[in-house]
Amino acid sequence: MSTQTEHHYPLNCPTGRWTMFSTILATSMAFIDGSALNVILPSLQQDLEADGIDLFWVLNSYLLMLAALIIVGGSLGDKLGRVKVFKFGILVFTVGSALCGLSQDITQLIAFRTIQGIGGAFMIPGSLSIISAVFSKEEKGKAIGTWSAATTIVTICGPVLGGALADAGLWRLIFFINLPLGLLSIIALQLKVPESKQPKVSSIDWWGAALLVLSLSALTFGFLEMPELGYQHWVVITSLILGTFFMALFVIVERKVDEPMVPLTMFKNLTFSGVNLLSFFLYAGMGAVMLFLSLNIIQVQGYSQLQAGLTFLPFSIIMVLAARKMGELTSKYGARRFLILGPTVTGLGCVWFAFIGMTGGPSAYWTTYFLPFLVFALGVSITVVPLTTAVMACVDDSKSGIASGINNSVTRISGTFINAILGAIVILIFGSFVQESLQEMQVSSSITNEVMNEAAKLGEAVASKDYSKELQASVNRIFDLSFINVYQIVCWISAGLAFLSAAIAYFMVEGKKV
Repeated sequence: MSTQTEHHYPLNCPTGRWTMFSTILATSMAFIDGSALNVILPSLQQDLEADGIDLFWVLNSYLLMLAALIIVGGSLGDKLGRVKVFKFGILVFTVGSALCGLSQDITQLIAFRTIQGIGGAFMIPGSLSIISAVFSKEEKGKAIGTWSAATTIVTICGPVLGGALADAGLWRLIFFINLPLGLLSIIALQLKVPESKQPKVSSIDWWGAALLVLSLSALTFGFLEMPELGYQHWVVITSLILGTFFMALFVIVERKVDEPMVPLTMFKNLTFSGVNLLSFFLYAGMGAVMLFLSLNIIQVQGYSQLQAGLTFLPFSIIMVLAARKMGELTSKYGARRFLILGPTVTGLGCVWFAFIGMTGGPSAYWTTYFLPFLVFALGVSITVVPLTTAVMACVDDSKSGIASGINNSVTRISGTFINAILGAIVILIFGSFVQESLQEMQVSSSITNEVMNEAAKLGEAVASKDYSKELQASVNRIFDLSFINVYQIVCWISAGLAFLSAAIAYFMVEGKKV
């Protein structure tokens, strides 16, 4: 298709429908992988004989590349052609997915996940930048709402399908599903979606791109290594110092070049800065509570992997029902009031989660987790579409790719940041709870040392079978209750981050006209 930079299409015309189809299909690949992977990890670990550190890098090798390259991917889409860069990202992500499915050992899987991360960095910001370029401002909120609802519908099956395939020993199919999705989206983009890019680009800011990648890679790596090595380890300190140094150089370069990779003037817009700051804290809190909630219900509450996947269905259903309507309401009333209300309700859901202790297992789901899940899901549903719309509305269409890339990068980095901070804190708090309980039991020092060594596994910690049945039961009870105590603290921290996000929206996000 020819380059198109000025004309906009209605949502219900053929071009509009093909644009939505291709962007939804491609983005769904990343969403399915992200939602299903946590559920299939135990089966994957067993088949590939992986340890805990290996699993950590299965998740984070992808995240490292994504965080490092996603802003560059969005910027290059604006400059070189959004559809062109989007198709490149889809192709790389699809190839990486096929290789992940064919992995014969954990080292190969980690390596191929980095390829997925590279593809995702060029693919993920492209969907929203294409939507912003194709549709008019009047239709943009509705289009983003439709995109959000449809991708949620497609990815509802992620945890459920992941759990079912994992229980059947077919976890590799989660990666192979991406092959037909990627192929169909590339064909639709090639034949039916108009190209768009900045009208005048004389050069690419390669120095800025290189410094940005170096900075985000070093910062992300430092945060990822912090839970394992500790914040005082030289690798962590060096990585964070280098990341900060490269970021300072990046800012200097961006101020001097004629066509910067990231125009720093974008951050003079108070709303753009506000919604990105809001995204950082809100997604950090959401990611933390969702991660520890999954660990809690599987490792402590006794849910199977499939049952754990099914617990998230209410969350997904509410997202689907709310997304399209939130797009229409955002177009009508503006994003500000929803960006205050949504994080507040999300925070209340986190508070409710914090009051749930040891339950009766899956049979008690409806009287324990169901209602707080609804409140949490409602808060997120109120927030996501207005947040995305506000980000894209703060800039003109020529910078839609870089705006999407910045916001996606912020949410990814917030996840690594909060996991690093909480990872170090949680291990210390969990150990202190266990040690305090052992002191009350007055067990021998040798048993205390054994139990404390096992406590490093957090929710997977179990008492030695060499102990008497009574002692085994007591130690396992200590592990379970200590983990629940830690999980409740995480819920309170997440609630605080959500309420902080609402405050940021109140003071920094403008009204209807962003």
